[in-house]
Amino acid sequence: MNFYRCRFCANELKYTFVDLGVTPLANSYLKEEILDSAEPFYSLHVRVCEKCFLVQLPELALAEKIFSDYLYFSSYSGTWLEHSRNYCAEVIKRFNLNENSRVIEIGGNDGYLLQYFKERNISILNVEPAANIAETAVLKGIPTLVKFFSAATAQKLVGEGNQPDLVVANNVLAHVPDINDFVRGFAILLKPEGVATFEFPHLFNLIEQNQFDTIYHEHFSYLSLTTVERIFAAHGLTVFDVEELPTHGGSLRVFAQKTETGKYEIGENVERIKILEVAHGLTDVERLTHFDEQVKRTKWDLVKKLIEIKNEGKTIVAYGAAAKGNTLLNYCGIKTDFIDYVCDANPNKQNCFLPGTRIPVAAPEKIRETKPDYVLILPWNIADEIIEKYDFIRDWNAKFIVPIPKVQII
Repeated sequence: MNFYRCRFCANELKYTFVDLGVTPLANSYLKEEILDSAEPFYSLHVRVCEKCFLVQLPELALAEKIFSDYLYFSSYSGTWLEHSRNYCAEVIKRFNLNENSRVIEIGGNDGYLLQYFKERNISILNVEPAANIAETAVLKGIPTLVKFFSAATAQKLVGEGNQPDLVVANNVLAHVPDINDFVRGFAILLKPEGVATFEFPHLFNLIEQNQFDTIYHEHFSYLSLTTVERIFAAHGLTVFDVEELPTHGGSLRVFAQKTETGKYEIGENVERIKILEVAHGLTDVERLTHFDEQVKRTKWDLVKKLIEIKNEGKTIVAYGAAAKGNTLLNYCGIKTDFIDYVCDANPNKQNCFLPGTRIPVAAPEKIRETKPDYVLILPWNIADEIIEKYDFIRDWNAKFIVPIPKVQII
């Protein structure tokens, strides 16, 4: 039997949070010429640490393999761009950032966020490991270092005079296999009175809203504030504020400072959310292990509904070749026998095939051409945006299917 240890506290991991079987890498889209080749599958068995309550996947696929050539471009979501623009305005005002300030984003993708600081003439730097995405950021005029962030990277940046007033890490903390080294890097990088902000999907919402499809191999950790606070404290950082966000099905934005030199008082939201987590079992291993059964029931309900639709002779397509969709489809065994194709606005994904299920990816225009009876929305976290944009399907009496938190026909 294989034994894994907690990536934070090294405790032996004995308890299952959820076992989603084996799946391919969620962002490894396939070209037609390799469809007859073997495709690597990896275990998607998530465990929980009974000591620190970190919910986690072992690093079965190396981060370098997952992120070296990445097809998720943040700028393709209008909702996410608006969220980023608002964040920029808020932190500039709150922390009095100006033309003399410096902002570094870790995992800044294609420059979706830093572009708004650039508009304010604030000095910026993007640290992004995916070379293909970094190239897009550079074309936007966003200075970009192509590198995985670590304590060593932080030391190098500080040595080059790159110590920032603000460090941003949106949806990155969950993506790092060595979370200790990663967090240690922020304590090194920050100015003495600087601020770091982190956004990550909240484990509370993952459980309460059945968001099991947010589990895939590039997400090594599934985070609560309780656990994040412990990890930060171990490396000289103090959480002084936290905000609840609607993004990605419900996220937290955590504000941290150096423990020794930070100047901000700890806000009441920190204690409030930790109390919420305790009340809902996020520090109770027995309750956390119940999630596995909850996920099975969600799968059965979705597959049952799709079978009913197909038995009526109706056609189904999907919208959004999202990583979460690939987890959902592979775990539920939904392939081309259910879904004719999936469409996506990202041209980098068009004319490819989804990993595992081999469902073809088309441009959104194909929906008008084929007039399907149902459109399954895979990125359910932006379902409102998609439904508004593609409401024209009602012209031929088609309907949307939203699979999470429970199956809805809209």
